[in-house]
Amino acid sequence: MKIARGRAPLSRVPLSRVPLVLAVVGALLGGIAFSAGAEAATGRGRRPPAASRGLGAADPGSPSAVGPEDLTAWNAVGLANDRERHAHRLAVTPAPARPTVADPKVAARNTNAADAAAGPAGPTGTSALVLYDTTGPYGYLGELYAMAVANLAGHFGTVTAKPVSAYTASTVEQYTATFYIGSTYYGGAVPDAVPAAFYQDAMTTAKPVTWIGDNVWNMANAVGIENFKKKYGWDPTNSYFETNGSVGNINQVTYKNQSLTRKIPAGQDGGVLHPALSGAGYPQVSQLARAVDGTTGATSPWAIRSANLTYVGEIPFSYVSESDRVIAFEDLLFDSLAPATTDRHRAFVRLEDISPASDPTQLRTMADYLASQHIPYGINVIPVYTDPKGAYDNGIPQTITLAQAPDVVAALQYMLQHGAVLMNHGYTHQYSNVDNPYTGVTGDDFEFFRAHIDAADNVVYDGPPAEDSTAWAQSRVTSALAAFAAAGLPRPTLWTTPHYAASAADYQVFGQNYTARLERSLYFAGTLSGGPVNASRYIGQFFPYWVKDVYGTTVLPEDIGNYEPLPYNNHPARLPADLIASAKANLAVRDGVASFFYHPYYDVAPLQQTIDGIRALGYTFVGPTDLAN
Repeated sequence: MKIARGRAPLSRVPLSRVPLVLAVVGALLGGIAFSAGAEAATGRGRRPPAASRGLGAADPGSPSAVGPEDLTAWNAVGLANDRERHAHRLAVTPAPARPTVADPKVAARNTNAADAAAGPAGPTGTSALVLYDTTGPYGYLGELYAMAVANLAGHFGTVTAKPVSAYTASTVEQYTATFYIGSTYYGGAVPDAVPAAFYQDAMTTAKPVTWIGDNVWNMANAVGIENFKKKYGWDPTNSYFETNGSVGNINQVTYKNQSLTRKIPAGQDGGVLHPALSGAGYPQVSQLARAVDGTTGATSPWAIRSANLTYVGEIPFSYVSESDRVIAFEDLLFDSLAPATTDRHRAFVRLEDISPASDPTQLRTMADYLASQHIPYGINVIPVYTDPKGAYDNGIPQTITLAQAPDVVAALQYMLQHGAVLMNHGYTHQYSNVDNPYTGVTGDDFEFFRAHIDAADNVVYDGPPAEDSTAWAQSRVTSALAAFAAAGLPRPTLWTTPHYAASAADYQVFGQNYTARLERSLYFAGTLSGGPVNASRYIGQFFPYWVKDVYGTTVLPEDIGNYEPLPYNNHPARLPADLIASAKANLAVRDGVASFFYHPYYDVAPLQQTIDGIRALGYTFVGPTDLAN
């Protein structure tokens, strides 16, 4: 497409629209990803998947730092241990005894980023303790999963996260609720790292304890199996991940009248624990959510509760999507941290990838429609458009600033007068003069992360650019804000990272310059431990409500994704019906937001269909500044 030099084109028809798929958590470069939403490009070219789908991607190409091979091996180790335990052959070496009172030096070492990340406690002093595993060949997964829990808990108040091995007696009494993520299956060559004090305290405290994944059977052995059954009504020592030698085909979780998806590739499913309920004469166990086997139709508990203990039968942060079973976990946190919360369902829409090369007429059309519906919305603006190699201008490089696009600026001001809130979407939304991974053109490519496309047409995340640093990221933010000012536009207070990917240092910079980020994000190993940040191990996550994350930044939700009519990079098309279905699944979150984005170069009709469908579910549309409450 020919673009007139020195001015914004009158129209922009994408050569190849490649939608971005979502992902929630990513962990080892090229591997784990949670499902996050799709953050797409300008529509000129292709767009990579946004912010990982969780550990191990539900869809190919989503960002993650733990590869499927790692998850496969991790699950294989866990299932092998579970079979040995089932056969009564698994020897477990107890954790060494710890002092009753915490050593001040140990306490200082375990004061980490998550302690301060959540900011001041909520109005009732709500606080969460997140404990995680660090030992064994896959011990690094514990910190990644812990960040996912800590981020969600940051919605409610303060959060402290530390290795479970550092736990000291009675610590649970200092917090509103405690969460333990059992990601290392202890036994055999890996000694138990969970202190006996935690097993005892979890049993005796009246405070809520949520146990996720492995090792609850070790607690039952530590406190006495019959004592455990008398308090909780089930027997973890007789509960296993397999039935008849298989984890089955659990592809759905039902929770609060919603059918949530569970899509895990063959060979990478570690299963869901099947709790052995004790039955008559023992306390009743509440079955909060149920797992459904798509082949046999059999159902079994996915999450249960009795007395102070909530147990979730798997770690729900791998291979997630916008309608995934992680939604059930996101809602269960309210039971422990804010049980009096009443149902409230809000929705939010933002218009994406607006730049000096956007079509002012299209922008005004979107503004008129949204104003007619009395819908406040966000506009994500890239202040400088650049095509350094002339990919869309016959090889002639082109750069346009907002100040050089008065018609676009006038359209933006019109939008701000009709319900829009200005948001900053990077400086140029591309990197240097190279394909990263597509064309090097604004909106198509990553700005704060490197990526390439592999032979199988997947987008592969390569990590931060070589020059990445706090100073480098700040220089781009400063330039972006100067470009807004030069065009006579107000300073944006909200930020969305291009393609939802940046380094830990970059996120710190964004948090220092804006009141909140509205996006899905990557979280890197080392953030909780206070050690060096490992840029090759990270987890990607999106949220159904605002959180104060482990970087100390308020992150506003984007959990529904975006409209994309054509498939790309092994990702399917995403149509209004898909967005509406995801919004329906998120009704399970009692105070959740259905947040999505739309590219104004598309016709208004799909946006109207999406908004009508979400409204019909009972959602109320609000502006971005309303989301942090």
